[in-house]
Amino acid sequence: MSTTDHVVEAAPADPDAGATDAGTDAGTDAESTAPRRRSAPSLRWLVRPVATAVGNMLAFVVISFLLVQLIPGDPVVTATGGRLQGDALEAARASYGLDGSVWDQFLTYLGQLAHLDLGESIASGRPVIEDFATRIPATLELITTGLFFACIVTVLLSHFVVTHPGNPVSRVLSAYARSAGALPEYVLGIAFLFVFYAVLGWAPAPSGRLDPLLIAPDDVTGFPVLDALIAGDTAAASSYVSHLVLPVIVMVVAHTPILMKSLVLGLQGAIDDPSTRFRIAAGAPRRVVLLSIYRRALPQAVAMLGMMFGLFLGGAVVLEALFGLGGLGQYAVDAVNNSDIFALRSFLLVAAALCLAIYLVVEIVIALLDPRRRTGKAA
Repeated sequence: MSTTDHVVEAAPADPDAGATDAGTDAGTDAESTAPRRRSAPSLRWLVRPVATAVGNMLAFVVISFLLVQLIPGDPVVTATGGRLQGDALEAARASYGLDGSVWDQFLTYLGQLAHLDLGESIASGRPVIEDFATRIPATLELITTGLFFACIVTVLLSHFVVTHPGNPVSRVLSAYARSAGALPEYVLGIAFLFVFYAVLGWAPAPSGRLDPLLIAPDDVTGFPVLDALIAGDTAAASSYVSHLVLPVIVMVVAHTPILMKSLVLGLQGAIDDPSTRFRIAAGAPRRVVLLSIYRRALPQAVAMLGMMFGLFLGGAVVLEALFGLGGLGQYAVDAVNNSDIFALRSFLLVAAALCLAIYLVVEIVIALLDPRRRTGKAA
């Protein structure tokens, strides 16, 4: 709450309050004039979202295990193509811990998680955590890039809409915001590939993140563009960026209306708020008024942004398969096709952990933006 808001709230509600206070005895006056100690800021507002995130994660550990258990068929038979039979099949099932009861398998699963062991992929025989170490950074690079540009476009378009309400372009943008969710990513991806790759030839072939004639730089951080820049390989960095342009545009076009609709509504409500009119009437500078408006409108938009992370993560599954990017989404598709229960279960768990971590950050940011969310805050 801003300083001007405190000034408004500090005004006495009763005009006779001063006369009443004057009639108190000397002892009361001494107590009232003595400085009062401010209570220490409470962190209870932080404990609640952290506890909620931990509880949700524990619940999803159980849910992900049970969901994968419901997949029909024997995963070892499916993954090996039925080549193993008899004692060889039983030995393979025992090596993966699939020969015991469901309860025994669940206890084994919990023990592995306690040691940060996600098991081995049945299809490839590699530890799942090693596969994730190479695929998660690439997927996060795609998602964060899409979110970054979606936020920039949203702020610019929303500001234009609320500051030029009668402009014809503003009306078109408002209609675009109302179309939130009407344009699926896979439809836009196919359309953009047809136009910009097949017809115009502007986009590179959807065959991966790097041109086939180039050599990938050493894996330092796991983020392809950053690793190329660290290695000083401008050709590889340019190739990585060019292969990301079209998927990022698809994500921005598909998801910007959702975020834009939330931000426009928040800005319009903040503009009509009495505190905004008070600042304008008090002669506050335009910059101060705009900062106040955005501070009160951002919590709603930030909450929507956190929800959109899950949409971007789900969209990455489609876009990585469509553009051949080979990230975490493509890994999940391959796990489903191969009935690789360890890879699939780990994907569900990691995806839930990423979303819950983002939701926790969003809760903290909203509490910092809006003091009313922080219970126990000093008066």
